[in-house]
Amino acid sequence: MRSSTSQDGSINLYRNRIFSLKQTLVIAAAAIAVLAADQYSKAWIVRVCPPIQELQRSCRVIIPNLLNWTFERNIHGAFGLFGSSAVALIGMAIVVLVLFWFSFREAAAHSQTVRIAFGMIVGGAIGNVVDRLHYGYVVDFIDFYRIWPNIFNVADSCITAGVGLLLLSSLVTRRHR
Repeated sequence: MRSSTSQDGSINLYRNRIFSLKQTLVIAAAAIAVLAADQYSKAWIVRVCPPIQELQRSCRVIIPNLLNWTFERNIHGAFGLFGSSAVALIGMAIVVLVLFWFSFREAAAHSQTVRIAFGMIVGGAIGNVVDRLHYGYVVDFIDFYRIWPNIFNVADSCITAGVGLLLLSSLVTRRHR
């Protein structure tokens, strides 16, 4: 927390604390929105679609020849990598979140875009961790089978979009220096 000196010479800690609270609330709101959308979509897909192992085709065709809903139980990490140990994958998610925070906390203090991006990453990571704790795997269902080989979910999409926003924000910041 930073302090500032007012015109009469007194130190004003309260105003800076409120600003910091507002920054934190933006991150939290983005994370909660992503988590809610992710968990709702996964609960719906689990209810209406059998897993791909039981059904060798998609559950629902959304856009013919492009997008299907295909329920897949993902016991591995991103892109099927990093093994299948839930404890190791949860630990890795926490480590990555901490690294992202330390890398982008200064930028988050100055940029609403960075705060929203970080909230998207946090919400997506928590969504996948909740799945691992609840099901023992991550529920994936978004299948762009013609253009992308992996099935993914809302959390994965938001993590990817959040990382993209962070990278774009970094490029824009560097360009303006």
